[in-house]
Amino acid sequence: MLPILTHKVDMLSVSVFKNRKELGMSAAHYVREKILEVLAQKNEVRIIFAAAASQREFLSELLNFNDIPWEKVTAFQMDEYHTLPKSAPQRFGNFLHSVFYRFKTFKNVHYMNDNLKEYESLITNAPIDIVCLGIGENGHLAFNDPPVADFQDPKVIKEVELDATCRQQQVNDGEFESIEKVPEKAVTLTIPALMKGSFLSVVVPGAAKAEAVKDTLFGEISTTCPASLLRTHPNAELFLDPESSKLIVDKIA
Repeated sequence: MLPILTHKVDMLSVSVFKNRKELGMSAAHYVREKILEVLAQKNEVRIIFAAAASQREFLSELLNFNDIPWEKVTAFQMDEYHTLPKSAPQRFGNFLHSVFYRFKTFKNVHYMNDNLKEYESLITNAPIDIVCLGIGENGHLAFNDPPVADFQDPKVIKEVELDATCRQQQVNDGEFESIEKVPEKAVTLTIPALMKGSFLSVVVPGAAKAEAVKDTLFGEISTTCPASLLRTHPNAELFLDPESSKLIVDKIA
């Protein structure tokens, strides 16, 4: 699982792997290492998980480790289609339950629900140790699309309007039949809330993310590409495959 390329842009460490599976395996090893590192210092590790097709290989590989004490892990999600029925398979909490949570016994699993004040309290009552996220096709982090992203956002969680690129991505990922069926609004943790994680694992496979990866690494640090702010985090690791890195490989080889 050694990367085929490594690089650093500002403070962000970048690794390219030969395929999507090895990308997921390496990210899982990184997160496992950080879980054990945190638990060597305290009795609980608090992790925020992204829910997206891009995370499937990573989450599947993370389940394979038998030395992670899941009973000491408290899990959160970073965004949600709060207007969909609670049973809707497209809800991110349901996705995480179906592919991940149900296979282990966690200390706590906190889902975003109608009481956002309560969820904010759960997120903020202790530091977040690890954030496992991806990057959207428009450079978003969680549902912080360029029109609503705020690097100085005073909020922890907020309702946002989703831009057209973000909504189309949900169709491209196979979650919805058409853009008309994708909710126009969602709730999300804000960028400052995500950036407060002690360690960030950023899993970004696939050709559809290549432009966003290029802008993240070599564009201006700006809300026009919210993920560009990752370059300022002291403990962030970006995991790429040949498809997602195809527009930047000549710059990092």
